[in-house]
Amino acid sequence: MTTTDTVGFGGQRGPVLIALMLSTGLVAIEATILATAVPTIVADIGGFASFPWLFSAYLLAQAVTVPVYSKLADTIGRKPIMLVGISLFLVGSILCGVAWSMGALIAFRAVQGLGAGAVMPMAVTIAGDLYNVRERAKVTGYFGSVWAAASVVGPTVGGLFAEFATWRWIFFVNIPLCIIAIWMIVRLYHEQLEPRQHRIDVAGAVTLTLGLTAVILGLLEGGQAWAWSSWQSLTAFGFGAVMLIAFVFVERHAAEPVLPIAILSRRLILTTSLISMGVGAALIGLTSYVPTFLEVTTGVSPIIGGLAVASISIGWPIASSQSAKIYTRIGFRATAFIGLAVAMFGTAALFVASAWPNPVTTAISCLFVGFGLGLATTPTLVAAQSSVPWHERAVVTGTNRFTRSIGSAVGVAVFGTIANAIVLASMGGPESPEAIQQASSAVFLAAFVAAVLTVGAAIAMPRVRVEDLEAST
Repeated sequence: MTTTDTVGFGGQRGPVLIALMLSTGLVAIEATILATAVPTIVADIGGFASFPWLFSAYLLAQAVTVPVYSKLADTIGRKPIMLVGISLFLVGSILCGVAWSMGALIAFRAVQGLGAGAVMPMAVTIAGDLYNVRERAKVTGYFGSVWAAASVVGPTVGGLFAEFATWRWIFFVNIPLCIIAIWMIVRLYHEQLEPRQHRIDVAGAVTLTLGLTAVILGLLEGGQAWAWSSWQSLTAFGFGAVMLIAFVFVERHAAEPVLPIAILSRRLILTTSLISMGVGAALIGLTSYVPTFLEVTTGVSPIIGGLAVASISIGWPIASSQSAKIYTRIGFRATAFIGLAVAMFGTAALFVASAWPNPVTTAISCLFVGFGLGLATTPTLVAAQSSVPWHERAVVTGTNRFTRSIGSAVGVAVFGTIANAIVLASMGGPESPEAIQQASSAVFLAAFVAAVLTVGAAIAMPRVRVEDLEAST
C-alpha cells in the first residue's frame, strides 16, 4: 500500500527501497560480471561452443519460474518468495564457484536462474505496491542506478578477477551480498498480505519448461552437435512445439493459469509484454557478445571490454528516471516509441561500427541503446502495473519480466546459433579475430532487427493517459 512519504531513502518506505535495491544488485552484478570473463573461463575449462548455455540456462530457469513465483506471491506474500529467491541465488553462486567443467557450470547457472526468477519480479512488484503511478518512474530510476553501478563495478571486478586472480571469485563475491540482502529483507520489510486461496498450475509450469527447453536446445545445438535436418533437431523442435501447444491448452482450462491467457488478451498487457520480449532479445545480444568482440578483435583487457558494454547501464537509468516527465505529457505510447527508436539507432550504429572495432565507438553506440531502452521500458512497465488492481499486480509484473526473460533466452540461443555457424565456417577457428568480428557483426545486426520489430509493438500500444491509470490504482 502506498503512503504520502516522498520517494527516497527517508520515511517509512526508504529502508525497504534500500533493501530492494540491494536485492536487485545481486542479479545486476551477475549480469555484468560474467560476460567479461567468458574468454578466461573458456581458456580454463573449455567449451567455447557451449558457452551461450551459460546465459541460456540462467535465463531459461529464470523465465519459466517467474510466473510460478508471481502466482505464489499472491498466495503467501512477496516477502517469503523474495527470501527463497535470494537463498537459491546464494546456493547457485557457491556451486558455480566450485564448478569443474563447462557442463557443471551451466547446470549451476540454472540454479542461480531459479533464484533470479524470484528476486527481480518481487523487487519490482513490492515497489509497485509501495509507490503510485507518478512515483514509480522515479523509483525505477533508483533501480536503474543499481544497474548503472553494477555496470561499472561488475566488469571492473570481473576483469580484475579474470586477469589477476581466478574467475571463480565472480561467483563467490555474491555470498556476502546475499547474506546482507536476506538480513535486510527480514528486518525491514513488513508486508500487509491480502490472503487468498490459490491453486498452483503445475501442469502449465511443466509443459512451459519442457517446451522452451526443447526449442532452445534445438537452436543452440542445431548445426553443431547435429545437422539441422537430423532426427535430433526434428525431435527437439517437434517435442518443443507439442509441449508449447499443450501449454496453451492447459492455460485455457486451468483454474489459475501460471501465465493467464486472458491477461495477454488485453491489448495494453500484450503490447507491453511484446516490447519487453524485444528488449530482452536485443539486450542479451549486446551484453553477451560486445566484451568478447572487443577483447578478441582489439586486444583490450576484460575490464575495458566490460566497461564498453557497461555504457548501456549508464544511459538506461538516466533516461528511466526522467521518463515520467515525458510520459505524463505525451503519453506512454509516444514515450516508448521514442525510446525504442533511439535504441534502434544505437544497434544500427553498433553494427556499422563493428567493421572497424574500437572501444570508444562501441561504447557510444551502447550508450544510445541504453538510453533508448531506459526511456522505453519504464513507461511500458508502469502502464502495465498501473492498469490492474493489487491482486493482479504480481502476475502482470511477472508476465512482463517473464516475456523479457523469454526474449533473452530465445535471443541468446538464436544469436549463439548465428555466431557459432560463422565461427565454425571460418578457417581460423574460435580464436580468430576475423571470425569473432564477423560473428559479432552478425549478432549486432540481429539485435537491430529485434529493435525494429519492437518498435512495431510500440506502435500497436493503445493510447492511455496517466490520469486514467491513477483512477484504477
